[in-house]
Parts: sequence; structure tokens; C-alpha cells
Amino acid sequence: MKKKNFNWYIDSFKFYNNSIEKCIHVSGWCYFNGGEEVSLYGKCNDKVVAAEILKVDRPDVSVQFGLDSERNEYGFFIKIQLPKDLDLRSFDLIAQHGQEKDSILTLKSSQLKKHEENTVFHYSIDKFEKKDNYCFVTGYVFSEKENENIKIEVLDYNKNLIESKIEFIIRKDVVKIYRLNLENEKIGFRLTFSSAEEYPYYLRFILKDNELIIPAEPTLSFEKLTKAYLKSVNPERMKNALRYLHKNGVRKFIHRVKIGPQNQSIFTYDDWFKFMSPNQRVLESQKKQSFEYLPKISLIVATFNTPKKYLKEMIESVLSQTYSNWELCIADGSTTREVKEWLEKNNNDNRIKFRKLDKNYGIANNMNSALELVTGDYVGFFDHDDLLTPNALYEIVKTLQNRKIEMVYSDEDKLETESGNLIQPHFKPYFSLDLLRSVNYICHFLVVKKSLIDKIGNFNKEFDGAQDYDFVLRIVEQLNADQIAHIPMILYHWRMHSASTAANPESKLYAFEAGKRAIENHLKRLSIDAEVKMSKNLGMYDVYYQVQGNPLISIIIPNKDHIEDLSRAIESIQLNSTYCNVEFIIVENNSIEAQTFEYYKEIQKKYENIKVIFWKEEFNYSAINNFGVTFAKGEYILLLNNDTEMIAPNSIKDMLGVCQRPEVGAVGARLYYEDNTIQHAGVIIGLGGIAGHSFLNVPKEEGGYFNRIFAMQDVSAVTAACMMIKKSVFEEVGGLYEGLKVAFNDVDLCLKIRKAGYLIVYDPHAVFYHYESKSRGMEDTPEKIKRFNGEVMTMLDRWKDIIKAGDPFYNPNLSLIKESYTLKSLEEIEAEKKKNEEEL
Repeated sequence: MKKKNFNWYIDSFKFYNNSIEKCIHVSGWCYFNGGEEVSLYGKCNDKVVAAEILKVDRPDVSVQFGLDSERNEYGFFIKIQLPKDLDLRSFDLIAQHGQEKDSILTLKSSQLKKHEENTVFHYSIDKFEKKDNYCFVTGYVFSEKENENIKIEVLDYNKNLIESKIEFIIRKDVVKIYRLNLENEKIGFRLTFSSAEEYPYYLRFILKDNELIIPAEPTLSFEKLTKAYLKSVNPERMKNALRYLHKNGVRKFIHRVKIGPQNQSIFTYDDWFKFMSPNQRVLESQKKQSFEYLPKISLIVATFNTPKKYLKEMIESVLSQTYSNWELCIADGSTTREVKEWLEKNNNDNRIKFRKLDKNYGIANNMNSALELVTGDYVGFFDHDDLLTPNALYEIVKTLQNRKIEMVYSDEDKLETESGNLIQPHFKPYFSLDLLRSVNYICHFLVVKKSLIDKIGNFNKEFDGAQDYDFVLRIVEQLNADQIAHIPMILYHWRMHSASTAANPESKLYAFEAGKRAIENHLKRLSIDAEVKMSKNLGMYDVYYQVQGNPLISIIIPNKDHIEDLSRAIESIQLNSTYCNVEFIIVENNSIEAQTFEYYKEIQKKYENIKVIFWKEEFNYSAINNFGVTFAKGEYILLLNNDTEMIAPNSIKDMLGVCQRPEVGAVGARLYYEDNTIQHAGVIIGLGGIAGHSFLNVPKEEGGYFNRIFAMQDVSAVTAACMMIKKSVFEEVGGLYEGLKVAFNDVDLCLKIRKAGYLIVYDPHAVFYHYESKSRGMEDTPEKIKRFNGEVMTMLDRWKDIIKAGDPFYNPNLSLIKESYTLKSLEEIEAEKKKNEEEL
């Protein structure tokens, strides 16, 4: 917002008034004119009060508004302690530059009352996840004036105490933000407890005579609120905020600021889907659309004792399609005549074809019988109790205007039969062969060219239960990636009820065993030497590619002092790795400690496969690694940070097996922080700006969005903290770009590799610790900040089109400003829409 010459935004305001403390917390950003610094102070009841002010780096503000990139402290967090007996009637936050000043926040008594919080507990529920038979809750809680431990209990839906296990976690981020004077930084917690059908659950915080019961569901805390708003600050958001203020008034606007960009506990996915779905006017316009190519889409369905309600709803979802050139081919293997009799009585559309089978031949052969009814150009695969969205076939045909496309798939969600709510949206990536070999993520809605089916053959009864998985694998064996299209829209609702796999995966264990055999046959047809194992997560598979021969791997490790870290990295491999044909090239760069050089002598005497070389120029991560590679004798290069430690003994062997595949250029690993939360599980282009790590800080036992952390998959980039690459490919693309001295050089390298036609693969079987930030200092000086901002501009210059287009392996319905794999907020969608309109 702008007021006179001050530009500002208030992200959060809180007024705590309880038995322990009375204080105000305010966060936001502010600058004067073209980016000049301002001073801030608060006034309570028109009197200036003492305040603790924390300046916050805000490079996003400097980038969005074209400000001086050398000074990024446009953000602030203010804490004001008030006397307990003060009757607070008004609060003003004043910004001042020279002689000019103005109030950027004014709240009167009635407004302050609405913001007043009486609890002594400062808390956040960061995540609630239910997996198998357990629930996991993570967050933090503290009381500002009391250092005693806060007791945390889990309650069931009747508020009865249930047994739980608690692990306390260090939360330096919270301590820093709130400027806490705590001896123990373990104010974070991770709760684990057995789950039952009864929900919701609650948490109870207890401190002396104070008690608070809250729902065990994610909250929008100050730091999450700050990240959510701050990462998305732009002129469009400012305009949206002003429009909201004008339309809804001050009271609702302040409440909007308080609850944050999107209160997930109120705004559900079901709400999101309804908002995003085409309205009736759009659907009517689709019916009038005249495509140049009008293929007939044949939907095939195998019914089996289908309840009349589900049958009726399934057929109605087809009849309501805005694209009309379709046929519905039903083969019925029911043990009764109910489906046949219902259709005879209710069907008067000649596009619906029906065949009553003399018996149930199993899902594969029943579907084959439906295939025999097909006269269309493309075949869509449809389950007997599921639903299509009205625009499903329209979007398919729109995509098929590219006549090269022979296979199309869309996103899907699940329909709760009892409530009618839509839940669990599966927003999928662009075609990823490695992900497909880990899990049948294609699933619904799938449409395939009929001539291709004629070529590869029908469903195979040997894979009943996973017949669609076997079918898709045989399909993709015949296609190039550019013949496969993904529509990033929910076009299919998968019904959940007690008998469905959607609701109860264990109900079809035989299907998962058939899936394993389908992958094995697929690999055998392609003459790929690999072992397939069923994952601990039902419906997922681990593929282990066998190493061919015994090639040498050159491990390049840049190092400056920190010999304890370096030694740990080396010894974890030397002593534990199941693959031993490696050489270490330690690139010494500007160490200053005498013991470092003594260690170099000792380690080279201890191991013949270690060589120390010396880089004498300034720190340049790209140049240092390029220099190291010139000494490498191996066919494969492993770029490795000195602050890593191998966890899984087969890590290097597994990475090599993947990297040896001719279509693969580079392989990345699963990396954990010291506290066993994810540091790296692939890189997403555009996340947080240029690129960011997916699933950051997710606990070790959790698999993230659809268990993607545990799935081998193709990605756009991986971190060079642990990246294996063919030496020939490294040389082919020119190595690391030395114009990127510190940041984004690994992302740039991966994008060059993909541009050259190779895959980048994330391998979850290769597991390391990455302690991070020990190899080099933090980005905390003007010089480093200037360099970082320069590298941001370099990436935009080199890869502007790719960053603008978005990461193909990250669905565009997912947020780029919040945590990875979270639903994109409506504000983010509207901002993108307006930006695209302006560019047009």
C-alpha cells in the first residue's frame, strides 16, 4: 500500500492480553519513496512506547518493486511489551523518514478487542498427517514469560485423553523471530499416536493453571503467514488488497490480514474445485465450439453388480458432456440382470452400447468385451462407479487437436460417497517414466488412440487387478514423450466406498502383486536388468537397476577447513559403501587452518584412492568443481559436498545403476538434515522464485504428497550437494556455468542436461545426511546479497522461458509461494491470471 511517500504492507497484527503478558506483535514491510530506509515506532493511547524491532531481509520486495538489491531490510517484526494495568484504547504504528512521518497502521479500541488473544500459549500446528494406523502432528508451543516445560496431551473427539508419544524439537527459527530468551530451544514437538475412525483429534497445552484445547489441524502461524504473504508480494496483490478493502470494509479487511492468504481449515479442496470449475456459461460455450478435428471418443466400462445409483450417476456424467461425439460401451459381467433391466428401461440414447456377458470373465476380459463394441478413434477408460466432469471430453479433444498425441491423461480426485465431498486431488506431473515404474500415477482419466491399442493388444487377464498398469506400460513402450499429453485439470472423480481401492487399498492386495509382475515384464521386454520390489507403501514399487561392469566413479569434494565434516563424508563411503571402485578428488580451496593440511597428508597416506588438488583462486563453486573434474579418471562423476554423510550403504551403487541407463544424464539423492527432516528430494523450477527444494523439512517417516519422497521419478533438477553424472554428459554440456559462483549452478547444469535430451532422475534409494551451510558462510553480507541477486538475474536471463512456462514435473495447480505440493491459493491464481492478461 502507499500513503504519501511511504510504501508498506502489514502482514500480521496480534494483541496478547493474558495472566502472564500483555504485548503487541506486528510484522510487515515498509520503505520510503524509491527504497530509502525508514524508522518505525509504536504509540499506545497516543504515547510513544518502547519496542523491540527486528529488521528482516526482504529480497522479494526489492525484486518486485525494483529497489536497491544491496539493502534488503525492508521487512520488520516489532514486539511491544505493555504494562499489565494499561487500558489500551488505541495503537498506531508510525513510519518516519527524516522530517516526514505517517501512521501505517491505526487501530481503535473496538478493533483491538477483536484482535485480543487471552491465551498464554504461542503455538502453531504445522502439519497433521494420518498414515496407515498412526497420526503425526508437528508444530511448536511456548509461553513468553515462562521457561517451564509445557505439557502436551492428545485428546479424542470426546476430549478424552489418548496415549501418545512426543519428541521435542529444536526450533531456532521461532526463537529468532520472536527474540525469545530461552535456555532450551526445544519448543517444537512431533506427536505420534494410534489412529481410530473417530475424529477430529485435539491437543491440550498445560502450563501451571493455564490450559488450552485446540483442534489438531494446521494453523497459520506468524512465520507461515509471513512466508505465504511475503513470497507472493507484488503489485497485483496490492491492488487485490485495495479492492478487497473497498468492497468489504475495514473490519473484514483486518480480519483477512489476520487469517492469512487462505485459511485451509475453512477453505477446503471441495470449495477450491467448485471455484475453479467452468460455470454454466462456459459449459454452454464449449458445446458450441467447433474443432477442426472431431474424433469419436469411445468410453469403455465393465459393470459388475453396480448399484443402480452409481450406474445412473456414471451414465449421467457422460450424457452431460459438452463434447458430443462419443459412445459409451458397457460390458456387464454382473451375476444379476439389474444393470441390463435398468438400461432397457432408462436408456434412450443410441450412443450407449450394451453387452450382457454370460458370466463374469474378470476385469481384464470384461473390459476386452467392452473394447469389442468400440467404433471410435480414441478409447477412454472408465470405472463403473466413477464420474467424469462435464468438460472432460471437451478438454481431451482440445488437446487432440495436436494430431501427434496418441495418449492423454488428466488429474483426478476422490469422491466421498457418504458426504458427497471431493477430497485428495491428485495433481500429476508431465509424463515421467521413472515415476510410472514406481507407481501407476497415470490412472484416471486415460484416453488412448484406438490404432495403438490394436497394435499392442487388449488387456491381459494374467494381470487382473493391475491390468490397467500393464496396459499403460505396454502403451508407453511404443511412444515418445512428445506423443503423450497431460492435462493439468481434474476431469475425473474416483468414487470412494468400502469396496473400492480408492477407500481401502488393502482390499485388493492381489492387485499390487500383479502390479509388481507388470513392471517386471515391462523391464524384461525392454531388456533392462533390474529388480522390482513391493514398497512398504501399498501400490508403490522400488526398482533397482543393476550395475553393468565395474566402472570407476570420481567423487569430487570441494573443501575449506572443516576437516571433521570432510572426514565423516569420506569415511562413511570408504567404510560402508557396497560399491568400492571410487576415487576421491578433494579440491582444497583457501583453507587457513594448519590442521587441515595435516589431515590432507594423513588421509592420502591412509587411502590410495584419495587425491588432494589445490584451487588458489576466489571461491567459485562452479569453477572449483570444473577444475576437479579435469583430474577425474572415472566414467562417472559424483559431485559431493563435504558436509554430507552416506546413510544407505547401497547409495552409490543404486545411483550408478540409474545413471548407466543411456537416456539418463544425472541422478540425485534423498538428503536429510541432521534432525531427520528432508533437505532435498528433487528441485522444483519456480518454487520460491527461481528454484527450490521439494518437501523441505518433511519428517523422515513421512512420504509427502502421494508418497513422492519415496518414489523414483524424473525431475527438472537435483542438487549438486550429491549429484551423479556421466562424465561424457558433463563435458558435452560444458560443465557448470562459472558465471554462477554460488547459487543455482546445479540447477543451471541440470537444465542444460535436459536441453541436451537426457533425463534427470531423483533416486530415493540413495540416502545421505546433508548438514549444510558448513562449507561456506551464510548470505548475510551486502556483498553476498548483491552476488545472490545477480545470480537470480543471470538465471532469469538464461532460462526465462522455462521459468515462465513452469516446471513440467510440478503441476501448475500447486503453489510456488507456499510449501511445495500444497494447493495453489485463489489469490495466487488470480495474480497469475491478471499477469498473463497484462502480458497479452
